[in-house]
Amino acid sequence: MSVLVTGGAGFIGAHVVNKLITQNHDVFVLDDLSGGFKENVHLRAKFIQGSILDEKLIQTIFKENKIEYIFHLAAYAAEGLSHFIKRFNYNNNLIGSINLINAAINYNVKCFVFTSSIAVYGAAQLPMTEDTIPQPEDPYGIAKYSVEQELKICKEMFDLDYIIFRPHNVYGEMQNIGDRYRNVVGIFMNQIMQDKPLSIFGDGTQTRAFSYIGDIAPIMANSIYIKEAYNEVFNIGADQHYKVNELAKEVCNAFGVEKNISYLEARDEVMHAYSDHKKVIALLDYKTTASLQDGIKRMAEWVKKVGARKSRRFDCIEIYKNMPKVWLQ
Repeated sequence: MSVLVTGGAGFIGAHVVNKLITQNHDVFVLDDLSGGFKENVHLRAKFIQGSILDEKLIQTIFKENKIEYIFHLAAYAAEGLSHFIKRFNYNNNLIGSINLINAAINYNVKCFVFTSSIAVYGAAQLPMTEDTIPQPEDPYGIAKYSVEQELKICKEMFDLDYIIFRPHNVYGEMQNIGDRYRNVVGIFMNQIMQDKPLSIFGDGTQTRAFSYIGDIAPIMANSIYIKEAYNEVFNIGADQHYKVNELAKEVCNAFGVEKNISYLEARDEVMHAYSDHKKVIALLDYKTTASLQDGIKRMAEWVKKVGARKSRRFDCIEIYKNMPKVWLQ
């Protein structure tokens, strides 16, 4: 089958591509390399460098190739930063998605697999379930939930089948550890590799369920074979939640260093976020196979091989008011 994976040079996307390649699909990867790396793309995938905002390019891809399935993972998932990059956020995470949805309808795609986020829930009652009414508290979550709503009405209007995944705090090999605004596990590891203290916003008592990529990507790739998954929403990730302070300790243990933390002024974020996974377990046979310790160890071994990455300031800041001072440095 012909499959288009957007964001396939990025973290989760690259792992999904690898799984689809092992299933002998004809895989096309569309990525602008703004957060991913070409070396992440499987050699058997057909790489197209470009943006989901380039409507003409998307039309060309669909005209020249009979794309049957879309895995849409292209996004800039900096949830906290999204308050300060509203236009950038909505263009990349909403308008770009609409370009793909339009093409999926016009070219009769069989299923549109969308990677959303538990950011859609906001500060909901815990654990968050798929029946929880979303109340996103940041522009990133708003954009993701808007795409979810669009897919639902496109099923009703145009019979476009979809599958929505809401992963959370995914970490592992091929993650962009040089992004200073997102992916706390990667940030911690990059700081250790540069002999810097680990930076934590607030007192570190925030809780998250950190989810290893090896448990997530195969389920997403296999979902298109399971008809019961069509037109459903799934939380996916680890069940056990940890304080950020506990995560810092595990990362330091994996690198064999003493814990050295720089506590920063707390930022505006949901304090506790983790979800229920009964639905994905029942319908997609999801299992958590890697403990936090095991997953951190595997990622640490990869990071030691590839080395530290230089962190850059984001170039498209639109609002500076109330922005964390460390992000202005």
